[in-house]
Amino acid sequence: MLPDLPAVGVRFLANPKLERSAPYGLGEQWILSHAYHRDVFAEISSWPDYAVTPLYDLVGLAAQARLGRLLYKDESQRFEVGNFKALGGAYGVLRWIQHEVERLTGVGGVTARDVLGGAHRDIAAGITVTCATDGNHGRAVAWGARMFGCRAVVYLPAAASHEREEAIAAFGAEIVRTHGSYDEAVRQAQADARRNEWFVVSDTSYEAYVNIPRDIMQGYTVMVREILDQLPDGVPPTHVFLQGGVGGFAAAVVGHLWEGMGAERPTAIVVEPERADCLFQSAAAGQRASITDVHGTALDALACGEVSRLAWFLLERGTDAFMTIPDDAALHAVELLRRNDPPISAGPSGAAGLAGMLCAAENETLRTALGLGGSSIVLVIGTERNPSGNARFPRQPLEE
Repeated sequence: MLPDLPAVGVRFLANPKLERSAPYGLGEQWILSHAYHRDVFAEISSWPDYAVTPLYDLVGLAAQARLGRLLYKDESQRFEVGNFKALGGAYGVLRWIQHEVERLTGVGGVTARDVLGGAHRDIAAGITVTCATDGNHGRAVAWGARMFGCRAVVYLPAAASHEREEAIAAFGAEIVRTHGSYDEAVRQAQADARRNEWFVVSDTSYEAYVNIPRDIMQGYTVMVREILDQLPDGVPPTHVFLQGGVGGFAAAVVGHLWEGMGAERPTAIVVEPERADCLFQSAAAGQRASITDVHGTALDALACGEVSRLAWFLLERGTDAFMTIPDDAALHAVELLRRNDPPISAGPSGAAGLAGMLCAAENETLRTALGLGGSSIVLVIGTERNPSGNARFPRQPLEE
C-alpha cells in the first residue's frame, strides 16, 4: 500500500451540473473544435525543436494504488520551456503578430516559419506582449516573444518564487513584481497594456477578452492529440485527473475528449489546492465564482482566485467531479516521481493531478464513487518540470 496521505484538505464534489450525454454543441465548438485543432497542430508541430513529449507507464505506482494502469504524460520536456504552456502562450504571441501583420499590411496567412525566416521582422519588433503569471504561462510567453522577435513584459504576483522569476527573465522578458495576488497582477497587466498600447496574451478570459485565451486553450489540445496517439494498444483511459488553476488546461483536455468521444470519454476530475479552489467553489455555487482569500500554497502555479469564462463554459457541464488537496499531498507526489525508476522531474503544481488520484485511490468512499479499481486506466499529466531543480533525467517512454 502507499504511505499514508494527508486527509485534511481533501474535499470531493460530484459535479451537480454534469451532462455526460449532452452533445458537444455549437457553443462548445466555438471555443474548442477538432477542426481548428488541425490547423493549430499543423502550425505548432512545424516549430523548431518540436517533439512529442513522452507518455510513461507507471507500473509500480499503479500496483500500489490498485489500478489496472497509470499513464503519466511528461510535459517537463516541452521545448525549452519545460511545461505544457509552451503550446499555448507562445501560440498566443504568434497570433498577435499575425493579427498585426494583417492589419498593417493586408497580408494574411502568415506562419511561424515566415516570421522565423525574417518576414515582417520590423512589425514583430514593434510589438510588446504582456501577461500576468504565477510562473509557467509567463515563461511560455517570454519564450514565444524571444522566438518570434517581439518584446515581453511579464507581471508576477508577490508570492511567485524567485526561481520562477529567474526562469522567465532568462528568455529576455522584463519582469514587473506586483504587491498582491495573481488576479491583481492580471488587472495591473490589463491596465498597463491599455495605457502603453501593448498586447495582452492571457490564458484566462474575461469580459470582452476571449479570442487569445481561446487560441491558447486550443494550443493545449496538441498535447491531448499526442496522448491519444500514444495510448498503449489504442485503449483510452477510463479516468483523467487534471490540475485546476483558472481552468484553461482542464477545459482543453475535457473539451477535446468530449468532442471526440462524447459520453464515452474518460471520467474527468479537476484537482485544486485547498487554499486556491475557485473551480471547486464555482461547482458548489452552481455558477462561476471568485475567491478573494487565496492564501499561500506550494502549488503556486495554481494559486488563482478567478475562473476563466471560456473554461467554465466547458467545465460546468463536461467535468465529472472536483476535488481539493493539501500541499503535502502534492509534495508527496513530487517525491514519488523523483524516486521513480527512472526518476521524473515535476513541480508541486505539475503533480497535482497525480496527487489527487493518489488521495482518491486511498479513500474507499472516493474509489467507489469514481469507479476506481483493478480495471481502471488512469491518465495524469505532469504539466511542469520542478522549478527548483530542472535536471533532465534519462528515461524510457512507453513503447509505441
